[in-house]
Amino acid sequence: MSKDPYAALGVKKSATADEIKKAYRKIARANHPDLKPDDPQAEARFKAASAAYDLLKDPETRARFDRGEIDATGAERQQQRQYYRDFAEAAENPYRSGPRRDDFEDASDFFAEFMRGRTGGGRGFGGQGFSARGADAQYALEIDFMQAVNGGKTRITLPDGRSLEVTIPKGTADGQTIRLRGKGAPGMGGGPDGDALVTLSVRPHKLFRREGNDIIITLPITLDEAVLGGKVATPTIDGSVNLTIPKGASSGQVLRLRGRGVQPTGKGARGDQRVELSIVAPPRIDDSLAGFMEDWRKTHGYDPRRGMTA
Repeated sequence: MSKDPYAALGVKKSATADEIKKAYRKIARANHPDLKPDDPQAEARFKAASAAYDLLKDPETRARFDRGEIDATGAERQQQRQYYRDFAEAAENPYRSGPRRDDFEDASDFFAEFMRGRTGGGRGFGGQGFSARGADAQYALEIDFMQAVNGGKTRITLPDGRSLEVTIPKGTADGQTIRLRGKGAPGMGGGPDGDALVTLSVRPHKLFRREGNDIIITLPITLDEAVLGGKVATPTIDGSVNLTIPKGASSGQVLRLRGRGVQPTGKGARGDQRVELSIVAPPRIDDSLAGFMEDWRKTHGYDPRRGMTA
């Protein structure tokens, strides 16, 4: 190994114990022989880093090395023929061939799991019982507005040409992610396959908008419908229904159809449909209508903008 264990780990002599550990793990992850079986240089870097870490992770042996009492192998400098038996027999001996797992106890660390797998024996990666869950695969899928509202099935084509069937739950929202169990990357060493995560984007509808579980629509009405009221056909996500327009309705007025909105995925009450009225003038103003309005204005004129000041 290198005569300087600090150089083997790429750290300064003043490095903290935590910095030394992080440096070792970084080198071990990148150069482990089981991950790079045909790279002798990577194996050499791994062995050098392992021996250096075994020497430096123990405060006492690190201090003895810094004082020049032992060399990078842990051998006594004063007596070249006598080896430091206590160090050689300790659990931290750099020549020890057994597994080192005391520094891989972080269950959230992938490398910790890797090292635990290596010490398990039996089948698996590298012949040491290693297994790992496959990686999740990320996909994006655009669906129709009504398909998101009502649910259904569709297919997504993968980069390799295969396709997956995707079940769209009723009430799916824009940006929602669907998990397809076991449809991701294959596992290693007998580990389970990863999942496919499909993020959905919903195409806008020409009539409907969605806010939460409510459906919103702008409904044009005629001048006479606004003045006289009446029943008019109104589209909903379930089909057309008759909506009662009150007499004297105004543009911007909102009417509510209870329970005509989206049924959310899972539990929850169905939303409503909110209908915003928009008065549309006749496409052509003939003389009779114009004369009537002029006479009406003389006797019934009003100012809807009264009180509007900057």
